[in-house]
Amino acid sequence: MKLLIQRTTGASVEIAGRIEGKINRGYVVLIGVCEEDNEAIADKMIAKMLGLRIFADENGKTNLSLSDVEGELLLVSQFTLYANCKKGNRPSFIDAGSPQHAENLYNYIVSECRKRVAVVETGSFGADMKVSLENDGPFTIMLDSREIIGEKKS
Repeated sequence: MKLLIQRTTGASVEIAGRIEGKINRGYVVLIGVCEEDNEAIADKMIAKMLGLRIFADENGKTNLSLSDVEGELLLVSQFTLYANCKKGNRPSFIDAGSPQHAENLYNYIVSECRKRVAVVETGSFGADMKVSLENDGPFTIMLDSREIIGEKKS
């Protein structure tokens, strides 16, 4: 699983000319799922994401978490995080999870985040979305479950 986290002062996702989700200060999180991912991995990744201390405290040090600043989440499915560009110029997406598996896990992540964060907005799985954000800093972090949890065992 890959979570691309962008700290933002405001963001939205638009589908077919209509705003689907909109947040103020918080994170835009692009979520990529591979076939080996499961709810246990998702739980660990959610805990890591929500525990990150990447907001500035009164001394300007990145020392505050999302909950410390009453931040909001905009969660967007993003299979292209699993793009493989090793051969040629056309990316391969064979490492991404199947649409059904990815959608189920995405919905699980959204549900679990809503238990912990007051404002959680989303895009729409599989839709053509226009994501707009003001990246604060800019501050962008990639969390990869293979690095956070360790290599998956077969």
